[in-house]
Amino acid sequence: MYISRVEIDIENRRKIKNMSHVAAYHSWVEDSFPDEKNLESRTRKLWRIDKLNGKMYLLVVSQDKPDLACLERYGVEGTAASKSYDNFLNAIKNGESYRFRITLNPIISLSKGSGNKSLIKPHVTIEHQKKYLLDRSIKNGFKLDDKEFYIVERGYENFYKSGQKKIRLVKAVYEGILTVENIDLFKEVLTKGMGKKRAYGFGLMTVIPML
Repeated sequence: MYISRVEIDIENRRKIKNMSHVAAYHSWVEDSFPDEKNLESRTRKLWRIDKLNGKMYLLVVSQDKPDLACLERYGVEGTAASKSYDNFLNAIKNGESYRFRITLNPIISLSKGSGNKSLIKPHVTIEHQKKYLLDRSIKNGFKLDDKEFYIVERGYENFYKSGQKKIRLVKAVYEGILTVENIDLFKEVLTKGMGKKRAYGFGLMTVIPML
């Protein structure tokens, strides 16, 4: 596994003029793995956009190493970097606590009462958005204390595919402290993501050890 990052060139409006929705970022990520273009099925990549000190970064977790030149297509020249993620993953232990960050698309599926169809509704309040993550913690291998994690950003992301109308995806960015309970399940989250719309900037959790 690899973890990669590039600073998005937000100062060059002409360069990123088409990067107005998450499907465009998805294409950017996929195009950063040119060797996969001839494959019948591509590997899953997780990605998200982070804001830090007035700058924006594209973060990617992938099975293979991306082409850094392609990763810089909409990035600041010289800022793309990639390193092996395996040593970090292998050092994680049950019972250890970490600071985490994750962007999720918190939704609920409601039965319509007949047939197999269901109605997808977004969680829009802080209370329900926090509960969304809390309810999924143990089955994903980690434990949360309601007082030790927070929603630091809330809003919507535009989603658009050619020939389809634009829709808005609800977004919540969580930060806080977690404790690893089941290392195998937890590694699944770190490498395969969590929740819905994982191909479109949601579900990538990153952690750093507590000092």
